[in-house]
Amino acid sequence: MHYTIIKCCKNAFYHAKHIRHLSYRVKKVIPNNSARTVYWLDDKLYLNVTNKCSNNCWFCFKNYKQGVGGFNLKLTEEPSAAAIIAELEETLSLRRWKEVIFCGFGEPTERLDLLLEITRWIKKRCIETPIRLDTNGHGYALNKGRDVAKELKAAGVSKVSVSLNGHNEISYKENCRPTLDSAFEAVLDFIRKAKSEMNVEVSAVRMPEVDIQKVKEIADSLDVPFRIREYIPCFW
Repeated sequence: MHYTIIKCCKNAFYHAKHIRHLSYRVKKVIPNNSARTVYWLDDKLYLNVTNKCSNNCWFCFKNYKQGVGGFNLKLTEEPSAAAIIAELEETLSLRRWKEVIFCGFGEPTERLDLLLEITRWIKKRCIETPIRLDTNGHGYALNKGRDVAKELKAAGVSKVSVSLNGHNEISYKENCRPTLDSAFEAVLDFIRKAKSEMNVEVSAVRMPEVDIQKVKEIADSLDVPFRIREYIPCFW
């Protein structure tokens, strides 16, 4: 009985000490809530490599919030690879990350070369950690003449989640307000090319303006999984 109590006390002391140590390390990593290129939610590490985007979705978080999960994602300038790697060097060792995801307040393929460079850097250090790209699917339209999917796979990206918040050109334009011509078709083209190289899913936000069933039918016709993302109101 006494042994059990002592053991439990020791375990509690160890975990409390570990939590205090981790908290101290986290505070060192995030000074004064400055804009972040690397952030995390639970056991997943996210990379906010740009604030530029070829869409201007009316429902996007960045139109109403400074960031997510207590992290400031409003970049004051487009970060260099060296700056992102410096943040990664501080955060990669904080815990064992389940996944690394390119997802922030912009479209990662706007900076394809930087995305590839960072992916290769991570893979050299965390071979087993899967890397995912969350994208609007404009990669080929933004990087004409390049085989974006093959380059992503070669660098180490293993999964792609493509946001499709519209079931045709009209509904897509109304919801996403793209700066590109024929943006809806560009997304479908990206999915067709990427699915032969990596695991690809289509996602859509559940809201009245999106016909979820019709978007799902598009995903089914492209033979890729479909995932619904619940709408998070930005007014609170």
